Amino acid sequence: MHEVSIMQSALEIAIERAQRMGAHSISALGLRVGELSGVVPDALEFAFEALKQDTPAQSAKLVVETVPLVLYCSACDREFTPDGYWYECPTCHNRRTEIRQGRELDVTYVELSLERH
Repeated sequence: MHEVSIMQSALEIAIERAQRMGAHSISALGLRVGELSGVVPDALEFAFEALKQDTPAQSAKLVVETVPLVLYCSACDREFTPDGYWYECPTCHNRRTEIRQGRELDVTYVELSLERH
């Protein structure tokens, strides 16, 4: 499952950051997932729940921001969100469009709990 390896990598990033900052736990992990990334957010959540056990993230919540697909038409200098699977400009009907957003797959934040002495 592709989502398991992605979630494993995201958790490794979060745990490394927590260790570097001296945090005793991770309370939240934020991800941006583009519509064209090929990742299913529900599968990420399932993988996160399984992988976070016995780690500093065991009580953490996963926050997934879905990034919509946005295309650009150079013929009429317009950005648009496609309707369905047709990547045709709704203004000039040009099919030679450029993907501007929607492929993202990023760790956007790691919320840490720091120990107090």
